[in-house]
Amino acid sequence: MTTAGPAIDLNADLGEGFGRWTLTDDEALLSVVTSANVACGFHAGDPATMRRVCDRAVENGVRIGAQVSYRDLLGFGRRAMDVPPEELATEVAYQIGALDVFARAAGARVAYVKPHGALYNRTVRDEQQAAAVVDGVLLAGGALPVLGLPGSQLLKAAEKAGLFAVPEAFADRAYTSDGRLVPRDQPGAVVHDPDTAVARSVLIATDGSVTAAGGERIAVRARSLCLHGDTPGAARLAGRVRRELEAAGVVLEAFA
Repeated sequence: MTTAGPAIDLNADLGEGFGRWTLTDDEALLSVVTSANVACGFHAGDPATMRRVCDRAVENGVRIGAQVSYRDLLGFGRRAMDVPPEELATEVAYQIGALDVFARAAGARVAYVKPHGALYNRTVRDEQQAAAVVDGVLLAGGALPVLGLPGSQLLKAAEKAGLFAVPEAFADRAYTSDGRLVPRDQPGAVVHDPDTAVARSVLIATDGSVTAAGGERIAVRARSLCLHGDTPGAARLAGRVRRELEAAGVVLEAFA
């Protein structure tokens, strides 16, 4: 009798281009991941790109998620912004609705929501902004799962609203000793070495831990593992991560 190993979802940020400008290798990544965080036009993405990614995601059996953001095309959604909660909720709902049009046209639906960049980081600690994101999910008309950092205000708000709160970890980002992500403006915030990123991925999935920037081992509870699509060589790295996870007995599947 065999026992299935731990299960984890592999997600990546996709559709992060605009018009003729492209950033992510969507075709290659969609052959590897189980969930696609699709840019909805506020930090990147446009209607044609959203439609194309949704079509390819369905063809590959990949779940479609709305990657919502502050309205910040110039800053790629990574600049700090102060948006009133009611306005933010409306903009989150708008982005989900826009993507869902193309997801439905492809024969699927938006299956979950994940904030991007500055909004993601803000909702780790800011109760009001976290609640506004959840309000936006509810306004969009569906009890959609929400991805976020373990222990974040976002996941707490999602749980309070009765939504499925999905904790995620990052293969290519450095962690502080308290389990948060090292800010991108600090040295070493992004893990560029592929061997290190692969090893961290396996450790997260099999042991629920990761080595923080200070060298200490910390617990990281995750049901989904993120690889940033804009990282150089992201598609090759994602392929390596998947192969090594499978070799370690990890089951790659989308969260329920």
